Amino acid sequence: MAAIVRPGTTQVRLPDLAGAMRIIEGDLDTIGALEAPLADFHPDVLVHAAWAGVGAQDRDRPGQLRNVVAAGELAALAGRLGASTFIGIGSQAEYGPVSGRTDEAAPPRPVTLYGIAKLSAALATQRICAQASLRWAWLRVFSLFGPRDNPECLIPMVIEQIGRGQRPQLTACTQRWDYLYVEDAAAAVAAVARTPSAAGLFNLGSGRARPLLETVVHLRDLLDPTVPLGVGEIPYGPNPVMHLEADIGRLTALTGWRPTVTLGDGLRATIAWHRNLVSGMQ
Repeated sequence: MAAIVRPGTTQVRLPDLAGAMRIIEGDLDTIGALEAPLADFHPDVLVHAAWAGVGAQDRDRPGQLRNVVAAGELAALAGRLGASTFIGIGSQAEYGPVSGRTDEAAPPRPVTLYGIAKLSAALATQRICAQASLRWAWLRVFSLFGPRDNPECLIPMVIEQIGRGQRPQLTACTQRWDYLYVEDAAAAVAAVARTPSAAGLFNLGSGRARPLLETVVHLRDLLDPTVPLGVGEIPYGPNPVMHLEADIGRLTALTGWRPTVTLGDGLRATIAWHRNLVSGMQ
């Protein structure tokens, strides 16, 4: 296997795998520079999981649209290299606000430039792959968690704040969110890569939407049950995501993949990673 990583980030993103796979440095602004090293590697399956501007403050900025061009260039490169499959990582943001369980037939109505760019990248890469006779699969991620998550996301934020003895400030937490542990997500991508019939759109989630407050309380209790939660201290932002629930039936039917890590086990593993990180820095 080979992994394309941004220059200087190998030890941050792949500290345990750097010696077990080929590392190719590159980024979305220099797709052309990847052609020679990838041609030398000769990939059969190319998984596009990179994206610029995933933080909340960047999700409605015009810079999101640069990701569409990069995705298209990468799909075209996969075709020139003779790959058989292109797998892209999309987002539930492509659907826009929904009020219940969502399957792949739901019409996309994105309300942020992030969602618009993800949908545009999906459509562009689908067309490019069809032109190059590549199998195309696009996995719309609902909500992942686990080690090395974006520190701005809810679960790592709560872990870090409680670890510092702070009371987490939260919204009313009346949302229902579908959380999937990152190792299960990786297994789903691998299952799609190994299944020649797995093509088209797929929802990627746990398939179960729990009340967000229930998840936050569970996390707090694993960390320190005595810490109060600042529920309702932060107002909802514009276009809040109130219901995330993936219908994963198509993915399961074609690949046999199902989540195996429970929410509780995933939270415990994530807490352990954060604590080991803090211990290693002392």
